Amino acid sequence: MIAIKSQKISNCQIIVPGSKSYTHRMLIAAALSDGMCTIKNALISEDTQFTIEALKQMGIRIESHDSEILVYGKSGHMESCDAPIYLGNSGTSMRLLTAVAALGDGTYTLAGTERMGTRPIQDLLDALQQIGVRVRCLNKNGCPPIKVSGGSISGDRVGINCQKSSQFLSALLLIAPYTRMGLEIRVTKGPVSRPYVDLTIELMKTFGISIKREGYLKFKVPGAQVYRAGEYMVEADCSQAGYFWGAAAITGAEIKVVGIDANSPQGDVRFVDLLQSMGCQIYKEKDGIRVLGGPLSAIEADLCDMPDLVPTLSVVAAFAKGTTVIRNVAHLKTKESDRLTAVVAGLTKMGIKTHCTENALIVKGGNPRGSIIDTYNDHRIAMSFAIAGLNVPGVYIRGESCVEKSFPTFWQVFEGLYR
Repeated sequence: MIAIKSQKISNCQIIVPGSKSYTHRMLIAAALSDGMCTIKNALISEDTQFTIEALKQMGIRIESHDSEILVYGKSGHMESCDAPIYLGNSGTSMRLLTAVAALGDGTYTLAGTERMGTRPIQDLLDALQQIGVRVRCLNKNGCPPIKVSGGSISGDRVGINCQKSSQFLSALLLIAPYTRMGLEIRVTKGPVSRPYVDLTIELMKTFGISIKREGYLKFKVPGAQVYRAGEYMVEADCSQAGYFWGAAAITGAEIKVVGIDANSPQGDVRFVDLLQSMGCQIYKEKDGIRVLGGPLSAIEADLCDMPDLVPTLSVVAAFAKGTTVIRNVAHLKTKESDRLTAVVAGLTKMGIKTHCTENALIVKGGNPRGSIIDTYNDHRIAMSFAIAGLNVPGVYIRGESCVEKSFPTFWQVFEGLYR
């Protein structure tokens, strides 16, 4: 358990690590490429390490040198693997690699933690089965562990329900170039978290893949393409930047997160626009984005496309005048924890009236008090509630090591706020 120091923080500049979402996808594209890829500013964390180790089990040579990773692609050839591939509670790894395994030789078993065994994946499996992939849930509950029999995929047309996760769509998109006939994907429901689809497509194009789309409902990827080997750079993570922008909002300090591009395809970069509507001043500069906090007012916001920022916005809302309503967030119930329940529990312990409906989170701003916050082993709960402790004495984060999942240096960077 870690105690958060409640004291005036300095105006400062913060550097956050490379994007987790980009790193996962870039590792997979590089593994499928036609040669050696250099990935710079990659995030090395618990989750991305699961993806790295899984790809190694599939026969891909990978060398890590701090935040630079060398991946030796084999043009879509993945070797057989008898041992189960363990992916912890990394939902991104599980969903994307389930599709990648469909390209491989032999049968793969993908497993994870107890919590992973409750996280839905059936909609992706249904789509893979439509294009001839033999894949099933071993526990017959629509959740991991998964068994996939790989092989050549002809492709053609497929419909997919992306109401629970856009990662199902990203998984299909990433393997589509390696189908013989190409893949025409029709989204039947959703998708939620649409900017992550944009991110996947942008990355594929960077690796030389041709793709056509009609909004978020139809995608066409020609077959017999290959990801192009080369040198690639991972953007700074806008989700992680959000904690520090949120810290500025509730303390009145001025905090700049450097290395963030205001035009990034990462949807979470738009979190600063929500903070501006709450009363903060925002400065979008060439080398980053600066937030100056001030008196905060409640807002109503749709965070369907920014699910990772829901806990952060909820904590900021606890310090705002009025009642904040955060809509279209039902899919947060199946994240690393049930994030809606976790946020309500944490804010309630801090004396803030909070509740959730089937698809919304409602936070009535007030005067938060100190409390011990349970993280439910969820990195985003830990980091979001940490910023509350900057303003409120007596905040403790229990299970603080869960930040290893996405931001291993979070507590060191957080300490930089006091200098």
